[in-house]
Amino acid sequence: MPSVLFVLTGADHWTLKDGTTHPTGFWAEELAAPHRVFSQAGFDITIATPGGVAPTVDTASLAADANGGQEQADAVASYLASIDETLRIPARLEDTVPTSYDVVFYPGGHGPMEDLAVNEASGRLLTAALDSGAQVAVLCHAPAALLPARRDDGSWPFAGYRMTGFSNAEETQAGFADKAPWLLEDRLVELGAQYSAGDAWSVHTVHDRNLHSGQNPASSEQLAREIVEAL
Repeated sequence: MPSVLFVLTGADHWTLKDGTTHPTGFWAEELAAPHRVFSQAGFDITIATPGGVAPTVDTASLAADANGGQEQADAVASYLASIDETLRIPARLEDTVPTSYDVVFYPGGHGPMEDLAVNEASGRLLTAALDSGAQVAVLCHAPAALLPARRDDGSWPFAGYRMTGFSNAEETQAGFADKAPWLLEDRLVELGAQYSAGDAWSVHTVHDRNLHSGQNPASSEQLAREIVEAL
């Protein structure tokens, strides 16, 4: 049975450049849709967070306008409720062995910009997963978790990889580009990623070797389905 490790942010806020905090967490659809796809495909699923803290869902991601209507919002909330027991007692990221999994999947939300973007244990996990040949997936803001990954010589393991993630255009339209201490697209490019973006809010996924990335929440289900097909 294939196995997947979901790594969620443990943050419940994002510190803006003026020092104020914005309440956040993980984006509901970005966990619910891929989790459902992998579950239906028969995957064994583990959820982990830094320190094993219970993850916080971004309440904005449960709103009707964030899900294309109330019916879909209710469906996402219902799915999260169905896996609530697992969410309340996640594994510790620091204790996980990435080579034990066929897939390592990082959902987004602004939370990863706060904690996973500077989490060295997560960076080591991602590097080990990449080198092991596991399918590594980062969605929306979750490519922020790639930033602290380093090899022993200090180089970035993901340099030269084609990838996507939440774009500057989308951050601007979301109203956070001028408030953010840094922008994800900029950081990825600075480190040497071959970044690409589709139209704002449209489905866009990029695959390079065993790295899979999705631009935004709309890309959640397609990203997961493409990984199932790749396996």
